[in-house]
Amino acid sequence: MLNELHTRCCIVGGGPAGMMLGLLLARAGVDVIVLEKHGDFLRDFRGDTVHPSTLQIMHELGLLQAFLLRPHDKAYELSISVAGQILTIADFSRLHTQCNFIALMPQWEFLDFLRDHAVSYPHFHLLQNAEATTLQEQDGYVTGVHVETADGPLLVNADLTIGADGRHSAVRKAAGLVVRDLGAPIDVLWMRLPMAAGDPSSTGARLGAGQFFVMLNRGSYWQCAYVIPKGGITAIRARGLHAFHAELAAVAPLFTDRVQLLQSWDDIKLLSVTVDRLEHWWKPGLLCIGDAAHAMSPVGGVGINLAIQDAVATANILSRSLANPQVQAKALTPLLKQVQSRRLFPARITQAVQVAIQNRVLVPVIGKQSTQALTIPWPLKLLNRWPVLRKIPAYAVGIGVQPEHILDRQAHAKLQTPARPASK
Repeated sequence: MLNELHTRCCIVGGGPAGMMLGLLLARAGVDVIVLEKHGDFLRDFRGDTVHPSTLQIMHELGLLQAFLLRPHDKAYELSISVAGQILTIADFSRLHTQCNFIALMPQWEFLDFLRDHAVSYPHFHLLQNAEATTLQEQDGYVTGVHVETADGPLLVNADLTIGADGRHSAVRKAAGLVVRDLGAPIDVLWMRLPMAAGDPSSTGARLGAGQFFVMLNRGSYWQCAYVIPKGGITAIRARGLHAFHAELAAVAPLFTDRVQLLQSWDDIKLLSVTVDRLEHWWKPGLLCIGDAAHAMSPVGGVGINLAIQDAVATANILSRSLANPQVQAKALTPLLKQVQSRRLFPARITQAVQVAIQNRVLVPVIGKQSTQALTIPWPLKLLNRWPVLRKIPAYAVGIGVQPEHILDRQAHAKLQTPARPASK
């Protein structure tokens, strides 16, 4: 027999956007079910940067102090090494926010924290090992989700379904939503290398002729990203692991005696970069947010924090109506339009900047021959000469376009009350 559940809102995907939205809706008194296809959050090389904008959200929720008790490292600036010269390109200490740093925290710690606080609300329900397969629709309206679980098939009936299941979203595919591919000429290889005495402390990148290498200081180890041309993994593997070791040692000489610790290709994870965006993020009964609505490039590491902003905006716009049982499901459709209208602008601007950096900076760099000399680009020279300018990239990365905030009850009411016609 097909088991069935009923809820006001079903969120597909237990990533940052889904878990944050689940917490916010449950906090507002909305009955919510979050579906997570895995049994835990323990997956390597997911985005581990929690930016000042997200830390501000934690502060507004009254959770910041408890959140920062979780294991994390702090990055107050970002640097880049070009032609042997180390340049600071972003200084987060100049930001006037509650936290003027990036918290480097394993994503499973972040998600565990959100879950631990969400389950304190009686309206929050997390189903793990529960994979959404198809949508249930009636008369053009999404009315729920079909789910595969360890106990058999399940139907979750919901007044609203949220697709927060990432860049390979099963929800948006099942809904037939149109995706616009913006292009991504790069892929990224992720790996871990141990920390050693004498290593630099700052998080940053290294630029060499034909190479771009990112190093995230994780306290006891380095989480590293190596940018390659799109589809370039085949050629890299064909050259062999020892040749790859030599490439890494050339761009980051301090790892010369450690690259051999990458003993097989299993130690090197491929991220196939995608930058795309839905033409419409919603249809009646369904809304997509986060990477399901707009897959981001890893440039700037802003994808997770943009997804969090989507979740906050969605809760701000929808929670009051969802918490009111007198509001019919079909009456939510205009609010879904509001979410896309609110979040489309920051998504478009951020993706445009990412695509420009990919095409004008990363592609020319990784396309250079190793014999070609690199020169320091003029924007980096300006940042090196005038430190006050480092606040600009710090704001772009740490805060971003149109940051969201937790609204109080009066702000909620103002946001969701239709404007009165002007008196004559």
